[in-house]
Amino acid sequence: MFDQARLRHHGDVEVRPGMVDFAVNVQGGAPPEWLRGRLAGRLGELGRYPGEADVRAARAGVAARHGRAEDEVLLLGGVAEGFAMLPRLGSALAAVIHPSFTEPELALREGGVPVTRVILESPYTLDGAGVPEDADLVVIGNPTNPTSVLHAAASIRALRRPGRVLVVDEAFADAVPGEPESLAGESLPDVLVFRSLTKTWALAGLRCGYVLGAPELLARLNHGRAHWPLGTLQLEAIAAVSEPAAVAEARRKAESIAADRAAMIPRLRELGIEVHEPAAGPFLLIRVPDAELLRKQLADKGIAVRRGDTFPGLDTGFLRVAVRPAAEVGRLVAAIREVGL
Repeated sequence: MFDQARLRHHGDVEVRPGMVDFAVNVQGGAPPEWLRGRLAGRLGELGRYPGEADVRAARAGVAARHGRAEDEVLLLGGVAEGFAMLPRLGSALAAVIHPSFTEPELALREGGVPVTRVILESPYTLDGAGVPEDADLVVIGNPTNPTSVLHAAASIRALRRPGRVLVVDEAFADAVPGEPESLAGESLPDVLVFRSLTKTWALAGLRCGYVLGAPELLARLNHGRAHWPLGTLQLEAIAAVSEPAAVAEARRKAESIAADRAAMIPRLRELGIEVHEPAAGPFLLIRVPDAELLRKQLADKGIAVRRGDTFPGLDTGFLRVAVRPAAEVGRLVAAIREVGL
């Protein structure tokens, strides 16, 4: 029997109002001013149902952003909604590559799909990954949450097999400068690529995302879905952040995150903390002698970090910390020095 509570655990439950947040990987507390203005401009229309023109505009924006056809785009109320659709693919055996985001496994198990875990050992690369040949659905994150490992696109493509659907969770791909290993721009008949807009654009409360794939696969995911699945503000947000100027802004944010991460790693190591590298995402996987004690001590000081032991394949020594600017990292470092490891 799988532990539903552990699979459903996410960093947001670690954070109380007023805490310095290293537990959630959202960048900033609110969308940028220009995006808030776009959303505010639609508030007067909320008395009407979302229109087909808004759906088409959002799909067209995403398609253009990735060089895909519009019928290769399915809009989502957050990537988690897309993962909840995976059981509709009718898999006989799904393989989930761990450590990774746990919602896909939870959704598959709750949908009655048999699941096998493929546990990667440190350094958490795909070399020698024992994916069963009879798995007709394989799920992998890139970059992977929580390890921050960026797998080579060629290594992910190598997981394809006849009769198999490959699901790639690219929720954090736009936080990687240049997105070098993304499959989002490739029209492959057996690959589904999930993308989130929550993290870079601070839209966690609005729930925005999409999945890219062959129209036949998207139709299977979409079957039985409620009418008007996304609201007017969600559609406006998706269209807005798909525009070239927004994509360029996201690229600059990714470069800033990379610089913050490069500065953050040695500061943590100076404390005697083991930091997993190479790291490419907007978060770091760390290991300390007593992670649970440190997490509680930091919480008492108003700093939230994410426990790591709820990710399959990781034990109680692990924590995940979001990449943050120097001032916030300074507060984390000072608190750790005070409580000790």
